[in-house]
Amino acid sequence: MMDMSEEIINEEASPRWFLDIDWYQQNNRSLFTLAQHCLCYNCRERLETNESNDSISELLAAIENCCSQGPDFITSRLPIMESVFRLILANGNRPLELEELGNQLRERLGGDTYRTSPEMLSRLLSNDRYYGLRQVGD
Repeated sequence: MMDMSEEIINEEASPRWFLDIDWYQQNNRSLFTLAQHCLCYNCRERLETNESNDSISELLAAIENCCSQGPDFITSRLPIMESVFRLILANGNRPLELEELGNQLRERLGGDTYRTSPEMLSRLLSNDRYYGLRQVGD
């Protein structure tokens, strides 16, 4: 029989991941530049290229509401971390659990179970030094 502390540990939610926008400023990186290459042709033409906060908000909204809807937004040709980055953007930077990340990636990548397993995603995300992906509460 499980004692109460084991039940609490088993019922804890798995870590959720999001894009830490402050991380970019702290690490002298540009989210605008990194996310800009995710834009579809129409949005790239429509948005200006200045990096004000309003432009970053517009850029992220365009990716979520338009660009991410295209079939070539996430493909098997992309590295898995780029796919995770794009998926987080497509979800409006709402924190996602590893299992949900994996499920959404598998759906978009046609069933790639190895690169989208929670174990593989956990290892990759825990070592991210490029995309600013962080666990909620870190």
